Amino acid sequence: MQSSSLAYANRLVVFLLILFLLAPVFIVFPLSISADSYIAWPPSDWSLKWFLALPQQRTLVAAMLNSLILASVVSVLSVVIGLMVAYVLGRSQFLGRDALTSFFSLPLLLPTIVLGLGVLILFAQRGWTGTWTGLMIAHLTVTLPYTIRVLMTSLSTLPADIEAAAASLGASPLAVVWHITLPLISTGLIAAGVLSFLISFDEVVISLFVVGPRLSTLPVELFRMVEERGDPMPAAISVVMVVVTLVLAMAVERMVGLRGAIGTGG
Repeated sequence: MQSSSLAYANRLVVFLLILFLLAPVFIVFPLSISADSYIAWPPSDWSLKWFLALPQQRTLVAAMLNSLILASVVSVLSVVIGLMVAYVLGRSQFLGRDALTSFFSLPLLLPTIVLGLGVLILFAQRGWTGTWTGLMIAHLTVTLPYTIRVLMTSLSTLPADIEAAAASLGASPLAVVWHITLPLISTGLIAAGVLSFLISFDEVVISLFVVGPRLSTLPVELFRMVEERGDPMPAAISVVMVVVTLVLAMAVERMVGLRGAIGTGG
């Protein structure tokens, strides 16, 4: 009886924490369909005019296209580079392996604003601020640690005997990776790619240090809009971003399952 009561209390605490974390989202959705010309709670009337006005915002449309292109390229590069690093770290034993693994996790340990300032100082010396190259490298700095961790987990659950059996039958190392390893960890590759896309698409702090007047991203423009405008337009954009994130997460869950994608190799 006591254990069941404790379990019920734990579930209640978790439920309340989830509600607390989702509270801003619950407020943003009603604000996005407000008919008022300024942010007010509760809204005096309801309207979809802010969603209908989104295509007319040329700066936002350009920034959204930039974010989509950037996130797509970063996710592909992150998976390719992350797979190579994860394979070496997961399949090899060498001196300094643990130190190298910790090195790739360093961006997760630093505060984002400190990381962004360091990126700005480094990129300003090389003329990478306000360029696609600078944005891609900056976003890769954030996405690679997650990609490597997910792929290392997928590789660790893959039985090494399968690869050894293929090699013993005459398959070259490249053929083993292409025909055996990659298909078996395909769920992990999909999860790593989607996770990298979402992280890059939503990244704002580091992007603020790297973007320029002619190259910006949607989160940066949204940040600027919140500072400069008092209408519900930022709420409408936020809803679009939330919906895109949910659709991608549900697509991964539908195709491979989130637990299977991150915790298993196939």
